[in-house]
Amino acid sequence: METIIDYLAKYGDVSFSEKPFNDVDSLVLCQLSYLKFDGLVPQPKENKPFLPLVEVKKREQEGNLFADERYEKDNRALFEGILSGKRFGTLKLNFYINEIDTEKEIQFSAVTFALQDDSFYVAYRGTDETIVGWKEDFGLAFSKPMPSQLSSVEYLDLVGGKVKGRLYTGGHSKGGNLAVYAAMNCQKEIQDRILYIYSHDGPGFRPEILKQCRYDAVAERIRKILPHSSLIGMLLESHENYQVVASRSFGLLQHNPYTWGVEDDHFLYVDEIYSGRKFIDHTLSEWILSQDDEHIRAFVDTLFKVIEASETDNLIDFAADWKQSMNKVLAAVKEVDEPTREIIKKIIRSLFDMTSERIKREFQSKAETELVKLSEKAEENKIKFQEKAVENKKKVQELKSEKKKSKAKRPVS
Repeated sequence: METIIDYLAKYGDVSFSEKPFNDVDSLVLCQLSYLKFDGLVPQPKENKPFLPLVEVKKREQEGNLFADERYEKDNRALFEGILSGKRFGTLKLNFYINEIDTEKEIQFSAVTFALQDDSFYVAYRGTDETIVGWKEDFGLAFSKPMPSQLSSVEYLDLVGGKVKGRLYTGGHSKGGNLAVYAAMNCQKEIQDRILYIYSHDGPGFRPEILKQCRYDAVAERIRKILPHSSLIGMLLESHENYQVVASRSFGLLQHNPYTWGVEDDHFLYVDEIYSGRKFIDHTLSEWILSQDDEHIRAFVDTLFKVIEASETDNLIDFAADWKQSMNKVLAAVKEVDEPTREIIKKIIRSLFDMTSERIKREFQSKAETELVKLSEKAEENKIKFQEKAVENKKKVQELKSEKKKSKAKRPVS
């Protein structure tokens, strides 16, 4: 199954005039927004011109561009793939912002890309590896706007006021939610210039949020794309206007954009979300919608107190030492009331999908290694047996030869 890396290798030299901007291009840019451009790309307050991506490449050593350990290898391949072709080779960046505040519980990052066809893509970074980022993801279930949602509107208004021309906006994970929220609430003049709004496995909204915002004004321009086994993107999904893409992975690991299937210049689409996954997602969403803000806030706080019991501040460490994390989580969840405990268990189970899949792979790898060892041992024994058989045959032949000689030496009576 091909991925966005293969797409860049195949279509990286095809210009937008030859092949217009598409859904896969959007995911490429959304994933590029995860790179840590701190100190490399101008911030909004600097009022500097757009910086070519090739200049970022030249100054790569000055920053910490590939600090995200989850996808470092793939991000490097993406970066090189973008730079090597004319489709994105002239890409320029500006208005980079990256804010993480654990006290205010905000993780907000965005960057704007200038494309070769004189359009602009406003990309919102999704949930990063920090626990506070994931907490804010679940906090989107509140009826009141989250700090990052308010920031997303301010950012789109700011960028829309500084650049002229057509706009795209989008993001992966929480970034998709922010893109839709910003498009619904930005200034009308800017809203009218938006061609498409992309939500790549981004959470949905409570119905009251959609009513409060100008959702109908942008609904037909929203492109929501989910993997086959979506948890994050199906959270509070209140309408059926989405497309499902095949993935070469399982469970929560499908949230990783590098696992999404690409066929030629489009995603490898399938009919629907896995039925079992969809049932769990709807159950979780229905439970959330049955609670008021106060109970949801208490639930999210409790959920992440349980996760924080693992004594890590990021999901890389959370999954890396999964045995220790699980033991501490199970101890903490005992203190929670029964209804909340059951919901938390479902979410924790999904978070550990990535770990269980890794364990499965490690087990398979170990089993394959043992099988190879057994096969090698069997082959070794076979060779020894054959050598022994040859040796014994030789001894028999020698005995027969000696017997013949001995018989020949006997005197004739």
